Amino acid sequence: MGRSGYWADHYQENRLSVEKAISKIQSGQRIFIGSSCGEPQHLVKGLADASAHFTDLEIVRLFSRESTSLSKIAEKSQSRNLNIRSFYLGSANSRSFKGDLRFITPINISDVHRLIRSRLLPIQVALIQVTPPDDFGWMSLGISVDITESAAEAADIVIAQVNRNMPRVLGRSYIHVSDIDFFVEYDEPLIETDTYPDVASADMIARYVSRLIDDGSTMQMSLGTTTEANIRAMMQKNDLGIHTQFLSNTIMKLVALGVVTNKKKGYNNGKLIASNAIGNKDLYDLLDNNAAVEFHPSKYVNDPRIISRHNKMVAMNIGREIDLTGQVSADALPFNNFSGVTGILDFFRGASMSKGGKSILMLTATKSNEKESRIIPQLINSAVVVPRSEVQYVVTEYGSVNLFGKSLQERAIALISIAHPDFREWLFEEARKIGLLGPERSLREDMHSIYPLKL
Repeated sequence: MGRSGYWADHYQENRLSVEKAISKIQSGQRIFIGSSCGEPQHLVKGLADASAHFTDLEIVRLFSRESTSLSKIAEKSQSRNLNIRSFYLGSANSRSFKGDLRFITPINISDVHRLIRSRLLPIQVALIQVTPPDDFGWMSLGISVDITESAAEAADIVIAQVNRNMPRVLGRSYIHVSDIDFFVEYDEPLIETDTYPDVASADMIARYVSRLIDDGSTMQMSLGTTTEANIRAMMQKNDLGIHTQFLSNTIMKLVALGVVTNKKKGYNNGKLIASNAIGNKDLYDLLDNNAAVEFHPSKYVNDPRIISRHNKMVAMNIGREIDLTGQVSADALPFNNFSGVTGILDFFRGASMSKGGKSILMLTATKSNEKESRIIPQLINSAVVVPRSEVQYVVTEYGSVNLFGKSLQERAIALISIAHPDFREWLFEEARKIGLLGPERSLREDMHSIYPLKL
C-alpha cells in the first residue's frame, strides 16, 4: 500500500535483517515467492531456517529452481509446517509433482493475476527481489516480472530482498519503495541455469521448424533443448521479432547477430517483450538498462489478445505426448524444468488469431531410449493441456504436419507419418481399433501419400 512522506525515510526506517523480516510472517498465512531465477534466495533460506516455528504456511509460486528446497521441508513435515501451491500447466504426471498433486492449481498464466487481485486467492505476504531504488524511489523487479508484479500489488505485506546484482530491466517492471513494507539488503549472485545439451533429434526437429518460419515473423519460444536448437537454426532469417514468456541467452545471441530486429512486429515495434529471464550472468548483464528490451507482467505478455496483434506470430512449444486426434499433454522434460508452465494455450490461441500466425508443437518421436512413442493412440494417464482444436503444426525429427482443418482420420494418418518407424504399424492398428481409420485403409498406401520429405 502506498504511503505518504519521503520515500527514503520509509526505506531507511524499514531495513531489517532476514531473521526479523521473516518474523513478520505468522502461521497459517499464504506466502508468495518470486519466480525462477529471480527467486529471493536469501529470504527463502531465512524462511526455511525458521520453518519449524510455523504451522500451515502455504507457499504460492509459479515455478522455482529451489535454491533452498522448501519441497523437502513440506515432505518431511507432511505439509504440517508448510505446503506448496504451484500454478502448473503441465500434465501433473511427472514424478516431481506426484507428492503434491492436491496443491496444484490448474490455470492459464494469463489468468493468474485475476485470481490474485480478486482475492479469491488472498496473499498475506509476498517475498520478492528487487534492485536498489533509483533517485525517485523506483525499484525494478528485474528478471522476474511475470506474476510477481500482481502478487506484490495484492499482498498485505511485501518483503523485498534488495540485491545490487539484479539488473534494472525496463518496461512495466517497477515497484515503488512506498509499496514495500520491509527491506532486506543482501547481495548475492542470481540463480543461473546450465546450458542445454546438444541432442541430434532436436537438431533434426529444428531443421523442419526453420522451414515454417518466414522472415519478419514474431516468435514465442518455450525453454528446452529443442527450442535452443531451433534458435540456432534461425541464424539465416531476417527481421525476426520476439514476444515471449521466457528470455534466454540464445535469443539474445540472435539479437546480437542482427537476426532479431523487432522492426516488423506490427505491435511494440523495436522492442523485445518478455516477462522472465532464465539464463546466466551474461544474459542478466545484457538486460541492465537495455532500452531495446521491456519486461511486462504475464497478464500482458500471455494475453491472447495482445499476442494476436503481432504480425506472423509464431508460437513454438514443446509437448510431452500427443494422441492420434491431436490432444496434447505437456510436462517437464529432463533438461527443462519449466516446459509445463509456459502458457502454451495462451500463445497457441493468440498465434491463431494473428495475421499470418501459426502454432508449432515440437516433440521427439520417442522417449525412454526409443522404447516408447510420444505419439500415442489415446491420452489416458495425462491431462489434456492443449485441446485438439488448438493444434496446428506438429513437428518431430521425422517431419512436420499441419493438422488444421483435418478430420480425425486425416489427423491420425498425418501423425503416424511422423512417428518413429518402429511404432507406425502399431499406431495404425490401434487407430483402426478405436475407429479413427476405416477398415479399407492401408498403412503402405497412406504413408506413401503423405510421408514427409527427407532433409
